[in-house]
Amino acid sequence: MTDKAMPDQISSDQIDFGFRDVPRADKKNLVREVFESVAPRYDLMNDLMSLGIHRAWKQIFTTLLDPRPGRKLLDLAGGTGDISFGWLKKGGGPAILSDINPAMLEVGRDRAVERGLIGDLTFLVADAEALPIPANSVDVVSMAFGLRNCTDKDAVLREARRVLRPGGRFHCLEFSRLEIAALIPLYEAWSFKVLPRLGQFFANDADSYQYLAESIRMFPDQETLVEMMRTAGFGRVTHRNLSGGIAAIHSGWKL
Repeated sequence: MTDKAMPDQISSDQIDFGFRDVPRADKKNLVREVFESVAPRYDLMNDLMSLGIHRAWKQIFTTLLDPRPGRKLLDLAGGTGDISFGWLKKGGGPAILSDINPAMLEVGRDRAVERGLIGDLTFLVADAEALPIPANSVDVVSMAFGLRNCTDKDAVLREARRVLRPGGRFHCLEFSRLEIAALIPLYEAWSFKVLPRLGQFFANDADSYQYLAESIRMFPDQETLVEMMRTAGFGRVTHRNLSGGIAAIHSGWKL
């Protein structure tokens, strides 16, 4: 697979934006532009990137969140709402659907109205690196396909732990490192030859899809993310590969 520099280790003032190094202060704006571009077709984007398998991954993920009445979910980088909706449909308590990008949340709000879920959701425009949420105030924190786009991933993990109540749990679903060697050439061809062309055809935006493919390669592998979560203070950290490691679910407790 493509060699990668570890995130946040390029230099103190540079950070990865896909395979490019950019000023750290610029990354959030660049990521925002990507998601403003893809927001109207975000669900199509996920179908294209995963060949629709993300729907099964999210079903597994929301079940693992263990939704129960009275338990409160903070859905970080919740975008168009799939995880929050799954939580509520499976019987979970109130949910905060949070995203740094208002365009994504607008799509999520429209979808919640269509599904009759608007009364059970709070919508919050917030940076996951500095949450305007009290400490020890939520039971579960989820983050699906969002951590890799954050500038300071360690800060996100610390914030997720801070807002959890003692005994609460953080779950992260993210594209990860494929561990089936025979499939790597096919996966690389799909990511860098096919996906940008599909992005151009369906969304008139090849560049955003190119970035999204690159961002997956720049994201820490399974074991590295385990160590990052431990460093942030989570205990009993585990991970579960999905589809041979194309994606993975990482979980950790606030003990």
